[in-house]
Amino acid sequence: MGPNAGTSASDLQQTFLKLLVTQLQNQDPTAPMDSSQMTSQLAQIDTVSGIAQLNQSLGSLSAQLSASEAGQASSLIGRNALIPGNTFTVAALPNSDGSASDTVGASPFGIKLSAPATDLQLQVTNAQGVVVRTIDLGQQPAGVIPVPSWTPVDNNGNPLPAGNYTFQVADAGGAATGKNAPVTLTGITIISVVQQADGTPGLTLSNGQTIPLNGGASAFL
Repeated sequence: MGPNAGTSASDLQQTFLKLLVTQLQNQDPTAPMDSSQMTSQLAQIDTVSGIAQLNQSLGSLSAQLSASEAGQASSLIGRNALIPGNTFTVAALPNSDGSASDTVGASPFGIKLSAPATDLQLQVTNAQGVVVRTIDLGQQPAGVIPVPSWTPVDNNGNPLPAGNYTFQVADAGGAATGKNAPVTLTGITIISVVQQADGTPGLTLSNGQTIPLNGGASAFL
């Protein structure tokens, strides 16, 4: 076997069979080849062939999964990922032609509960640290509670001016506290898809952060 000889399981099997036939043709009639040794060698070749076929199947499956993940990630561009944070922005909503309208809206945000809440209370604070809105969300089950299109008004029903706001959440009933306390989530726009160092797809957010496709966000809006 030269340096350019095939090394696939099929090539090895063919080479082995040629050597085996040659050995049988030239064996000593008074000391024939041990049949158990021949059977063992054949079994080893079959094992190598089976492993090669399995590797090929797994490689094909991995390629299909990677392509599926990339397609899923691409479909998320332009949507919002809910990640840990306690901010949102109030700004003028765009018209159909892209110009700013007179109507303001809030960017998405949300809440994550690891345990049910008895009486969930949400407080919105402006840039000056003043609480401008208190919302009673009442009893809520465990899970992610997205707020994709909240109308930004204060406690008197007046529209909130454009700007950045923070919010905090607490369970007034006391059930979701301590390690089960509510986690605030902020919505950040997904602007592109990248390949991470481990080969898996990642999502680049408008704030410059990159998160993994799987497990990087609590929800997508």
